[in-house]
Amino acid sequence: MALLSHLFFIVQWFDGQYMTGMNDGLSQMQPFKELLYNEFKKGEFFYSPDFGLGGSIYTQLSYYFFNSIVFLLTAGVTFVLESIGLIGKPDLFYWADAILVVSVLRLTVILMITTLYFRYMTLSALPAFVGAVVYGTSIIYFRYVTYWEFFSDSMIWLPLLLIGVEKVIREEKPWFFLAAVSISLFDSFYFSYVNFLLAGIYILFRWIFKLSEGETPVKKQIKLFLLTGIAGFGISAFSFIPAVYGFLNNYRPPYTEQIPLIGFTDNFLINGLIVYIPAFVVLSLMLVSLYQNPLFRFFAFMTILLVLLHMSPFAASVFNGFSAPQYRWEHLLSLTVGGTAAAALSIPIQIKRKKLMIAFACAAVLYILFYVLDPVITFQRAKDAWMGVSAFIVVAAFFVLVIRKSRHIKLIMALLILLTSIGVANAYQENRLSVSGTSFNVSKEYMNSDQYRGADQQKVIALIQEQETDPLARIDWTLQRRNNTPIIHGFKGMSAYSSILNEHLLFFYLKDLYIDMGWESVSRYGTLGDRANLESLLMGKYYIKKKEKEAVPYGFKEAASAGEYVAYQNENLLPFVRTTSTVFSERELKNASPVAKEHAMLSGIVLDRKEPGAPIPESASIMKRTSVEPVHATYEKDILKVPEKGGIDVVVNQPNPSVKDYYLTFTLRGIDNKDSYVLQVNEYKTTRKAARSIYKTNVDQLVIRVKANSRISLRVPKGTYELKDVQLYEETYEVLQEAKAESRQSSVEGLRWEGNRISFTYNNTNHSQYAAIPLPYEKGWRLTVNGEKQEIKKANYAFTGIELKEGQNNVELVYYPPFFFPLLALSACTLFLVLLLFYRTKRSAS
Repeated sequence: MALLSHLFFIVQWFDGQYMTGMNDGLSQMQPFKELLYNEFKKGEFFYSPDFGLGGSIYTQLSYYFFNSIVFLLTAGVTFVLESIGLIGKPDLFYWADAILVVSVLRLTVILMITTLYFRYMTLSALPAFVGAVVYGTSIIYFRYVTYWEFFSDSMIWLPLLLIGVEKVIREEKPWFFLAAVSISLFDSFYFSYVNFLLAGIYILFRWIFKLSEGETPVKKQIKLFLLTGIAGFGISAFSFIPAVYGFLNNYRPPYTEQIPLIGFTDNFLINGLIVYIPAFVVLSLMLVSLYQNPLFRFFAFMTILLVLLHMSPFAASVFNGFSAPQYRWEHLLSLTVGGTAAAALSIPIQIKRKKLMIAFACAAVLYILFYVLDPVITFQRAKDAWMGVSAFIVVAAFFVLVIRKSRHIKLIMALLILLTSIGVANAYQENRLSVSGTSFNVSKEYMNSDQYRGADQQKVIALIQEQETDPLARIDWTLQRRNNTPIIHGFKGMSAYSSILNEHLLFFYLKDLYIDMGWESVSRYGTLGDRANLESLLMGKYYIKKKEKEAVPYGFKEAASAGEYVAYQNENLLPFVRTTSTVFSERELKNASPVAKEHAMLSGIVLDRKEPGAPIPESASIMKRTSVEPVHATYEKDILKVPEKGGIDVVVNQPNPSVKDYYLTFTLRGIDNKDSYVLQVNEYKTTRKAARSIYKTNVDQLVIRVKANSRISLRVPKGTYELKDVQLYEETYEVLQEAKAESRQSSVEGLRWEGNRISFTYNNTNHSQYAAIPLPYEKGWRLTVNGEKQEIKKANYAFTGIELKEGQNNVELVYYPPFFFPLLALSACTLFLVLLLFYRTKRSAS
């Protein structure tokens, strides 16, 4: 069944197509597996300098694959295969190939565990297996695997968790539940939250619907659930708490749109995108006589409740941590649907014609309503209606079999459900996950193209890496909104895309320096807005772009090229370790211009402290020396109305010839713009989100750097916008040149950054007070100077500052996840006590 339900993707695989999504699949899933495997192979399990500007893989990638048991097993098998020479060095294509194999094996395990769950619920073998197939081959499984592969692991742990729940309720045995809780918390903090909420709903229903004699009293159940839950938390603490810390140390703008209680988001009867209710289950729910069976009644009422919840965006928000509505809990609905089907098949079917006709009529009305009321459903070809066709076949067969009083009705219906499950799964793969548009087909050819990992791109990066001797130098390049481009192409970059990132870096981009990323979106940072000061401060030694495209930052000269791609080298790069005694106050700089903030970081170090700092660098707006002219638009009282493409021109009167760049700052907000739009300022382009997008940053203050020009043109497409607080600042780069000259006196020796360790020696002959390094500030780093522990300073808004001593400073920084060693001890002690208690319980029982 696992193989047959993947038949479409198996055929596609032989044609060079992969079972992964064009967006998150290629941008996150495969790159993260590649990164983690390479780090694990090097013996690095905590931190990677190759994750964006540097980040904790233990905390920030725990949401994805770091703790995923399925991935860890896959990585282990891969390592063995590589070690014995059966495969070469795994690359992105290997991980894309492996998806299908792993998915078939994962689904096999899901079917086995779910069959055991239904068998434990006293169902016979065939109905139990049919119910497991309805659950395992549900469209949500293939949606999970294709778009967000690690999501599908939760479909293993949910039935395991429910077996544990049943063991407590039926037998007063908590050990299975304890194991399931521990595994869930270790594997995924996010889906343990989802699955525990689902288990809570399940337990409440079990208290209402008694299924066997002599069930454990509710008070005793509560006690066992609490104690084993606490023990499971203790066992998994070393994994779970750092993962939660990573989540709490992330920043995601709050979702400000009103979330409706009810909303028709998914036509789960005819054209489901997330879940599909098989016609046999729909018809069974209409047959009143089946509700006399306790097990059917339990699964049926749960299914009805979960269907109602599925139609609630508010419920979707609750299961997503009270954030934007996301439909990521419906695997329980698929499970209860499977349970309803299995329970119905296990009941002797003796239905009178009148009741059958009533049920058939009710089901028909329901299907008609779902077709008529769906505002977007269209069937342009037979393939579009595969769910409706399968529903008709099953209902017609059931009707005929009941009327004819066939002795083999249950067997035939079981086979029909299995066949339609295979058919729906494969049709969903073809019509929803692949052929819904050629742009969604991920092929080997596409992955080798310039849209992902082209030959010329690889060549220009190889040319840079061949000539570069500094292992800490970074390349500023992100390809077409894929912020994990550095992982894909194997270089140290300046961008990352992950649901969990270091909040200090996100604030640095969004609120402190207002760095434009070329594309507004949450959960990512990338590029430095072509701002040369920031490039020099953050080890941005190279900048890649296509020929004849956007301008390069100031001070970058051509260093290599291949095909359409050109690499430029920064002639003003500053050293990784910069020392100073000039301290600026982050609080005093809060309302300063972006140029002033950059100058403060170049001239000294910016610290978040209460004491007054050095005077704020001078950088006054020159708007008084400019005039603002509307172009193909009207601009009055901060409202810009554009009938077609237009905007404003800021004209500089008597420009200063020593100015190299201008920084244009302004606040721009589309007034109820329904689509994303491109904002262009001279040669610089960036994309802003639609007003109601759930991925909008809600940061409308922008800073755009452009080359010095007497006329600065701001252009937007047709629409109405709020445009205010327009200011213009000059940049001559004199401060950058001074910082470059001073950096030549640096006496740093033995600088090394390997995984979670950074070390260097600095002879402080200049009596400098602080050292600033472009290492993202993050809890977990431990600093020693000359063997003595020392506090790390948050410097330059998001990076690391070190207080220096006189004379020689032997500096070492080591990263371990927050609270790691105490939590490891807690987990070990809890596991020991649990095993001891288990042994004593077994011994006393025997």
